[in-house]
Amino acid sequence: MRPRTFATSKRHSWLLLLVAIAVATTSARAQGSADPLANAARGFYDVYMTLHPSDGIPDAATRAKFAPYITPALERLFAEGHDAEQRYAMATKNQAPPLIEGDPFTPNFEGATSYRLGVCATDTQGGHCAVTLTYDDRKDKPISWTDTVYLVQTDQGWRVDDIAYGGTWEFGNKGRLTRTLKSAIDEGNSFAR
Repeated sequence: MRPRTFATSKRHSWLLLLVAIAVATTSARAQGSADPLANAARGFYDVYMTLHPSDGIPDAATRAKFAPYITPALERLFAEGHDAEQRYAMATKNQAPPLIEGDPFTPNFEGATSYRLGVCATDTQGGHCAVTLTYDDRKDKPISWTDTVYLVQTDQGWRVDDIAYGGTWEFGNKGRLTRTLKSAIDEGNSFAR
């Protein structure tokens, strides 16, 4: 057996260092892009968390914050909903409550104060992620529920297209975000004619 020389040991150390850098770089790249569904959902909910309190249909400035995370179809519904809300307010001379009061993004009128992203998966329609949301007003016992966020693949990557509300209490939003927006648009447009 040949004794190890300083040069052999140094080459061995460099080789190990290069392997470690390659593994770390690959791992970091994988973590950043391993789950594009989760990245899109997380981006959406990170924006949502800046809105507190979330109240009513988002205006243009708020929609711009969501733009990198939502589909063009959802953006259109938000814009049409906002326009219908404006026409409705004019027709009622601001004497009627808004078409959507409170938080439209969750089943809870007050919205959520925190979220935890769960499992994301793809299916034949696109993808979906479970999102556990909590509302904590620091006075009463916090409430938690799990919504399902639906995503579709666009030219710009995965984008949020809809949310299925998971709250089971009597009052609050039921069904899906897109259905809530479409109902508000229909009501606002028919009332304003």
